[in-house]
Amino acid sequence: MNFLAHLYLAGDDEELMLGALLGDFIRGREQLENYEPGLRRGILLHRHIDSHIDTLPAFDTLRRCFQPPFRRYSGIIIDLGLDHELAKHWTEFSPIPLDRFDMKVRALLERNRERVPPGLDRFMAYADRRGLFAAYADSGEILHSLRGVGRRLSRPNPLHRVAEVWDGFEPVLAENFRPLFDDVQSEVAGWLKSKSTITGS
Repeated sequence: MNFLAHLYLAGDDEELMLGALLGDFIRGREQLENYEPGLRRGILLHRHIDSHIDTLPAFDTLRRCFQPPFRRYSGIIIDLGLDHELAKHWTEFSPIPLDRFDMKVRALLERNRERVPPGLDRFMAYADRRGLFAAYADSGEILHSLRGVGRRLSRPNPLHRVAEVWDGFEPVLAENFRPLFDDVQSEVAGWLKSKSTITGS
Protein backbone atom coordinates (compact mmCIF):
# COMPACT_ATOMS: atom_id res chain seq x y z
CA MET A 1 0.00 0.00 0.00
CA ASN A 2 1.12 3.55 -0.67
CA PHE A 3 0.13 6.83 1.00
CA LEU A 4 -3.48 7.09 -0.18
CA ALA A 5 -4.46 3.58 0.89
CA HIS A 6 -2.72 3.91 4.26
CA LEU A 7 -4.51 7.21 4.88
CA TYR A 8 -7.88 5.74 3.98
CA LEU A 9 -7.36 2.71 6.21
CA ALA A 10 -6.52 4.99 9.16
CA GLY A 11 -10.13 6.20 9.17
CA ASP A 12 -11.03 9.51 10.80
CA ASP A 13 -8.49 9.27 13.63
CA GLU A 14 -5.99 12.10 13.07
CA GLU A 15 -3.22 10.41 15.05
CA LEU A 16 -3.63 7.24 13.00
CA MET A 17 -3.65 9.29 9.78
CA LEU A 18 -0.49 11.13 10.72
CA GLY A 19 1.12 7.85 11.76
CA ALA A 20 0.08 6.36 8.43
CA LEU A 21 2.03 9.11 6.67
CA LEU A 22 5.02 8.79 8.98
CA GLY A 23 5.23 5.03 8.58
CA ASP A 24 7.61 5.11 5.63
CA PHE A 25 9.95 7.58 7.34
CA ILE A 26 10.31 6.09 10.84
CA ARG A 27 12.66 3.12 11.07
CA GLY A 28 13.07 0.61 13.87
CA ARG A 29 12.05 0.65 17.51
CA GLU A 30 14.38 3.44 18.64
CA GLN A 31 12.90 6.03 16.28
CA LEU A 32 9.41 4.82 17.13
CA GLU A 33 9.94 5.58 20.82
CA ASN A 34 10.45 9.26 19.97
CA TYR A 35 6.72 9.60 19.26
CA GLU A 36 3.75 9.78 21.59
CA PRO A 37 1.40 6.77 21.93
CA GLY A 38 -1.23 7.86 19.40
CA LEU A 39 1.32 8.38 16.65
CA ARG A 40 3.16 5.18 17.54
CA ARG A 41 -0.11 3.33 17.10
CA GLY A 42 -0.51 4.80 13.61
CA ILE A 43 3.05 3.92 12.63
CA LEU A 44 2.63 0.38 13.96
CA LEU A 45 -0.63 0.03 12.01
CA HIS A 46 1.21 1.11 8.86
CA ARG A 47 3.87 -1.55 9.48
CA HIS A 48 1.24 -4.20 10.22
CA ILE A 49 -0.61 -3.47 6.97
CA ASP A 50 2.60 -3.74 4.95
CA SER A 51 3.50 -7.05 6.59
CA HIS A 52 0.00 -8.48 6.21
CA ILE A 53 -0.30 -7.67 2.51
CA ASP A 54 2.83 -9.67 1.76
CA THR A 55 1.05 -12.82 3.01
CA LEU A 56 -2.03 -12.52 0.78
CA PRO A 57 -2.63 -14.79 -2.22
CA ALA A 58 -3.82 -11.78 -4.26
CA PHE A 59 -0.51 -10.03 -3.62
CA ASP A 60 1.37 -13.11 -4.75
CA THR A 61 -0.75 -13.18 -7.91
CA LEU A 62 0.24 -9.58 -8.62
CA ARG A 63 3.92 -10.28 -8.02
CA ARG A 64 3.82 -13.13 -10.52
CA CYS A 65 2.88 -10.63 -13.23
CA PHE A 66 6.48 -9.46 -13.29
CA GLN A 67 9.56 -11.09 -14.73
CA PRO A 68 13.15 -9.84 -14.38
CA PRO A 69 14.20 -7.08 -14.32
CA PHE A 70 10.85 -5.87 -12.94
CA ARG A 71 10.28 -8.67 -10.42
CA ARG A 72 12.78 -7.24 -7.92
CA TYR A 73 10.83 -3.95 -7.86
CA SER A 74 7.35 -5.43 -8.06
CA GLY A 75 6.47 -4.39 -4.51
CA ILE A 76 6.96 -0.72 -5.40
CA ILE A 77 4.89 -1.08 -8.57
CA ILE A 78 2.10 -2.91 -6.75
CA ASP A 79 2.00 -0.34 -3.93
CA LEU A 80 1.41 2.51 -6.35
CA GLY A 81 -0.94 0.34 -8.39
CA LEU A 82 -3.14 -0.22 -5.36
CA ASP A 83 -3.35 3.53 -4.78
CA HIS A 84 -4.30 3.85 -8.46
CA GLU A 85 -7.20 1.43 -8.07
CA LEU A 86 -8.35 3.06 -4.84
CA ALA A 87 -8.32 6.51 -6.46
CA LYS A 88 -10.23 5.18 -9.49
CA HIS A 89 -12.94 3.69 -7.28
CA TRP A 90 -12.81 6.22 -4.43
CA THR A 91 -16.55 7.00 -4.48
CA GLU A 92 -17.27 3.34 -3.71
CA PHE A 93 -15.30 3.63 -0.46
CA SER A 94 -15.82 7.17 0.82
CA PRO A 95 -18.63 9.75 0.79
CA ILE A 96 -15.95 12.47 0.86
CA PRO A 97 -14.77 13.47 -2.65
CA LEU A 98 -11.12 12.72 -3.19
CA ASP A 99 -10.18 16.36 -3.73
CA ARG A 100 -11.72 17.22 -0.36
CA PHE A 101 -9.87 14.32 1.24
CA ASP A 102 -6.68 15.78 -0.25
CA MET A 103 -7.42 19.10 1.45
CA LYS A 104 -8.13 17.32 4.74
CA VAL A 105 -4.70 15.67 4.62
CA ARG A 106 -2.99 19.01 3.86
CA ALA A 107 -4.79 20.65 6.79
CA LEU A 108 -3.74 17.79 9.09
CA LEU A 109 -0.11 18.24 8.11
CA GLU A 110 -0.29 22.00 8.55
CA ARG A 111 -1.63 21.58 12.09
CA ASN A 112 1.22 19.17 12.85
CA ARG A 113 4.04 20.85 10.95
CA GLU A 114 6.53 20.48 13.80
CA ARG A 115 6.03 16.69 13.76
CA VAL A 116 6.57 16.22 10.03
CA PRO A 117 10.01 14.84 9.06
CA PRO A 118 11.83 16.45 6.11
CA GLY A 119 11.26 13.47 3.84
CA LEU A 120 7.50 13.64 4.25
CA ASP A 121 7.58 17.41 3.82
CA ARG A 122 9.39 16.97 0.50
CA PHE A 123 6.91 14.35 -0.66
CA MET A 124 3.93 16.56 0.13
CA ALA A 125 5.50 19.47 -1.75
CA TYR A 126 5.77 17.10 -4.72
CA ALA A 127 2.18 15.95 -4.15
CA ASP A 128 0.96 19.54 -4.26
CA ARG A 129 2.77 20.16 -7.55
CA ARG A 130 1.34 17.02 -9.15
CA GLY A 131 -2.20 17.28 -7.75
CA LEU A 132 -1.91 14.10 -5.73
CA PHE A 133 -3.73 12.13 -4.41
CA ALA A 134 -6.58 12.65 -6.85
CA ALA A 135 -4.19 12.38 -9.81
CA TYR A 136 -3.42 8.77 -8.86
CA ALA A 137 -6.61 7.81 -10.72
CA ASP A 138 -4.64 8.46 -13.93
CA SER A 139 -2.32 5.59 -14.83
CA GLY A 140 0.01 8.10 -16.48
CA GLU A 141 0.55 9.74 -13.11
CA ILE A 142 1.42 6.38 -11.58
CA LEU A 143 4.01 5.77 -14.29
CA HIS A 144 5.41 9.27 -13.72
CA SER A 145 5.65 8.56 -9.98
CA LEU A 146 7.42 5.26 -10.61
CA ARG A 147 9.98 6.99 -12.80
CA GLY A 148 10.59 9.46 -9.97
CA VAL A 149 11.04 6.64 -7.45
CA GLY A 150 13.50 4.98 -9.81
CA ARG A 151 15.60 8.15 -10.05
CA ARG A 152 15.84 8.33 -6.26
CA LEU A 153 17.02 4.74 -5.81
CA SER A 154 20.76 4.32 -5.42
CA ARG A 155 21.16 1.41 -7.85
CA PRO A 156 20.17 1.14 -11.54
CA ASN A 157 16.59 -0.09 -11.89
CA PRO A 158 13.87 -0.50 -14.53
CA LEU A 159 11.17 1.68 -12.95
CA HIS A 160 11.43 4.18 -15.79
CA ARG A 161 10.31 1.36 -18.11
CA VAL A 162 7.18 0.15 -16.27
CA ALA A 163 5.04 1.41 -19.18
CA GLU A 164 6.38 -1.58 -21.11
CA VAL A 165 4.54 -4.00 -18.79
CA TRP A 166 1.74 -1.83 -17.39
CA ASP A 167 -0.91 -2.79 -19.97
CA GLY A 168 -0.49 -6.44 -19.06
CA PHE A 169 -0.41 -5.77 -15.33
CA GLU A 170 -3.34 -3.36 -15.01
CA PRO A 171 -6.16 -5.86 -15.74
CA VAL A 172 -4.74 -8.31 -13.19
CA LEU A 173 -4.44 -5.45 -10.71
CA ALA A 174 -8.06 -4.46 -11.29
CA GLU A 175 -9.23 -8.07 -10.82
CA ASN A 176 -7.33 -8.59 -7.58
CA PHE A 177 -7.73 -5.18 -5.98
CA ARG A 178 -11.12 -5.75 -4.35
CA PRO A 179 -10.36 -9.12 -2.68
CA LEU A 180 -7.01 -7.80 -1.48
CA PHE A 181 -8.42 -4.53 -0.17
CA ASP A 182 -11.42 -6.20 1.48
CA ASP A 183 -9.05 -8.53 3.32
CA VAL A 184 -6.85 -5.64 4.45
CA GLN A 185 -9.85 -3.66 5.71
CA SER A 186 -10.95 -6.64 7.81
CA GLU A 187 -7.43 -7.11 9.12
CA VAL A 188 -7.18 -3.43 10.10
CA ALA A 189 -10.52 -3.58 11.94
CA GLY A 190 -9.32 -6.60 13.91
CA TRP A 191 -5.93 -5.06 14.66
CA LEU A 192 -7.48 -1.83 15.94
CA LYS A 193 -9.90 -3.75 18.12
CA SER A 194 -7.05 -5.71 19.67
CA LYS A 195 -4.81 -2.65 20.16
CA SER A 196 -6.83 -0.33 22.32
CA THR A 197 -3.56 0.88 23.91
CA ILE A 198 0.00 1.07 22.61
CA THR A 199 2.46 -1.34 24.14
CA GLY A 200 5.36 -0.47 21.87
CA SER A 201 5.67 -4.12 20.80
